[in-house]
Parts: sequence; C-alpha cells; structure tokens
Amino acid sequence: MSTNIETIAIHHNDGTAATLGDYAGKVRLVVNVASKCGLTPQYEGLERLYEDKHAAGLEVMAFPANNFKGQEPGTNEEIRDFCTTQYNVTFPLFAKISVLGDDRHPLYTALVDAQPEATGEGPFRERLKGFGVVRENPVDVLWNFEKFLIGRNGQVVARFSPDVKADDPRLVAAIDAELAK
Repeated sequence: MSTNIETIAIHHNDGTAATLGDYAGKVRLVVNVASKCGLTPQYEGLERLYEDKHAAGLEVMAFPANNFKGQEPGTNEEIRDFCTTQYNVTFPLFAKISVLGDDRHPLYTALVDAQPEATGEGPFRERLKGFGVVRENPVDVLWNFEKFLIGRNGQVVARFSPDVKADDPRLVAAIDAELAK
C-alpha cells in the first residue's frame, strides 16, 4: 500500500511543521528548487504562475534541495532571502530536503512512486549526459526544478521534466484541467 502523500511530515522554511494535507482541496505544484542552477530563473515563471492561478486554487510549493552539484548550499534563511530579494517569491517555500539518494525525503519517495515518468523527458537528460551526469535509476528526480502536480483530491496526476518551464503549454493545460475539477 502506498503512503498517503497528504500526511507526510514536512516543514516550512521557518521550521514550522506542515503536511501537504494543510493545502487539501488545492491543486499543488511541488518543485525541487536551487539557487545556483542554470534553471534558477524558473523562479520568475513559477511566481507568475502562482500569481495568475492562486485565486483559482493553485499552490506552488518550493522544496530547496542540494542534491545536484551543490547548487543549493545555503541555509533555509539564506534561501528565503535569495528567493524573496532576487525573484520576489511569495509562494510557499519549505525547508531544505533531499530529493535523491539514501536520505531522500519520504515526500519525494511518495511522489516518485506515484509518478515514475516525467513529461518532457529526454532532451534535458541528454544535455546532462554531455556534462557527465547520468542518473542510474531513470525514475529518480533528474535535476533541480522537476515538477509534480497534485490534484485537489491529493493524487499525484503528472510529473514534468526540469526544463519544462512554468509557461509550458503542457504544464499549464494540466494545471488548468485540475483547477477545473
């Protein structure tokens, strides 16, 4: 039996306890983020998406992770300061976690188990190979800014490759379909 994703313990960036269930009834876009990645400018698009669709029920939820070439070395406070000053992030920012390996957070274990394949998979994986980065397990989170979409019912409904940006028609259509439910 799979874990109920809504009950997994997580923490806000300030250390307060939370669960995804605190956002029950919302459509949630869970994104592992990093401050020193070539994809970091995606914060801008994620904030715009949040501003455009939050009133309709979308929550963008950022989970900083330092699993990929040390691209998120900061403390939770440093990460929060970076996100708010550089990208004016107003969506929920959570405490730094691991999304890969033996210390992978239970949330990411459940997300990956629920949605092992990502839309948009392929080009980015090939690009990473050019830098000598090869994921041994193809279901593992590939890199920073991978996105998991959770419907209002708490079910993981889609997963998107790191290079699928917030304004990608495939992502927007999936979000809109869930918001319409």
